[in-house]
Amino acid sequence: MLRRVLASWWAPRRVVRGLADIPDTTLLVVVMLAGLMQLVSQAPGHARAAQIDPSIPLDARMGGALMGSLFMLPLLAYFVAGLSGLLLRVTPWRIDPRHARLALFWALLAAAPASLLAGLTAGFVGPGPALTLTRAIAGVGFLLIWGAGFRALTRRQ
Repeated sequence: MLRRVLASWWAPRRVVRGLADIPDTTLLVVVMLAGLMQLVSQAPGHARAAQIDPSIPLDARMGGALMGSLFMLPLLAYFVAGLSGLLLRVTPWRIDPRHARLALFWALLAAAPASLLAGLTAGFVGPGPALTLTRAIAGVGFLLIWGAGFRALTRRQ
């Protein structure tokens, strides 16, 4: 799995195409792992913020991050995947709903290393150009991998 995540940064279409036959239960595991990685990536920034402003303790900050990352992210991801599949219906390109979920969920998981780097930057460096750059790399990487997943799994009609 780790090799596929890293390979997604230089050959995302090939990686996503190779994952096209995974079952829905595995897709749920993928989105939950992505949420867990997002939770871990937020910890250093929350620790820094709790140290600077102790009015909101670290456990309260991490509790909110837990709710967002492990409970809300999967629900939002399923919604966005369904919406993106519906939006593709107005184009000549078609995608199976399961493949729309795969493209999004895999992009979330594959962008996790960059998100972890951004989280470390938030914790150790704090706000500034370095944090902006690492977050931009994570965001652009996510969008490129998601787009490549769509290109790999759509068919023209």
